[in-house]
Amino acid sequence: MAELAELTHTIIKTNGINLHVVQAGPEDGKPVILLHGFPEFWYCWRHQIDSLALHGYRVIVPDQRGYNLSDKPADIAAYNLDELAADVIGLIDSTGHDRVYLVGHDWGGAVAWWVANKYPERLEKLVVLNIPHHAVMRRALNTSWAQRRKSWYMFAMQLPWLPERNLARKNYRAITKALLDSSNPGAFTEADLEQYREAWSQPGAMSGMVNWYRAIFRFPPGRLPSPRITVPTLLIWGRHDIALGVEMAQPSIDLCDEGRLVLLDDATHWVQNDEPERVNALIGEFLGE
Repeated sequence: MAELAELTHTIIKTNGINLHVVQAGPEDGKPVILLHGFPEFWYCWRHQIDSLALHGYRVIVPDQRGYNLSDKPADIAAYNLDELAADVIGLIDSTGHDRVYLVGHDWGGAVAWWVANKYPERLEKLVVLNIPHHAVMRRALNTSWAQRRKSWYMFAMQLPWLPERNLARKNYRAITKALLDSSNPGAFTEADLEQYREAWSQPGAMSGMVNWYRAIFRFPPGRLPSPRITVPTLLIWGRHDIALGVEMAQPSIDLCDEGRLVLLDDATHWVQNDEPERVNALIGEFLGE
């Protein structure tokens, strides 16, 4: 049986809110922050936490604002990308280090791209999983009917109250089915899904999660001087992502001064759940270079 890292749960105050944070690994290890996406929470990194911690990294995994046990501001503007990035800067400050490794998947990857673009001096390296650079995503939504069709749910999330009700009804049947239908068999066990349902059932969580989508359209972040990413970057992308076209992967890396793209032919959007050992090896190799 694989060795498991000891997890500690704590609350860290950052950017005016309280985030529930799971930590593992030696306290004097190099910090690695892992950012989850929608509709997940810290638990989505369960396979990566042990691997990184047992290799000597200090692993820091928040429930991002609006999710699970973290604060859930009621104002949609509180979920704009600049605020989400400021949350991460506060987490970095809490480590006592000037720079950390940052890893993000899905919406967590979108935040990670933005942090790398806006605060490059705070990062050693960046790892992103199945989410394009913000400039590439914006261009695709403006010009590609294929991507707009794939992103229909982003527009549906703009409605008031209805998305929350539809996602929560019948014990979260729709959102559970979406996870299972868009991932490889076995990526999410029934025990995993019970953990997710518990996180989704936290008071205010459904609205908090959906508000990320509302905010990106209603309160877009400020423009930055350049879209270029100067931090060394690894982009891991499962080719069978039904929500985000793989054609956005290479243009994202083209915006990196020092970037590497790895395409996983048999993985889906939920790449770290589909192929955890391969993802762990890629992240570990990249961080250790």
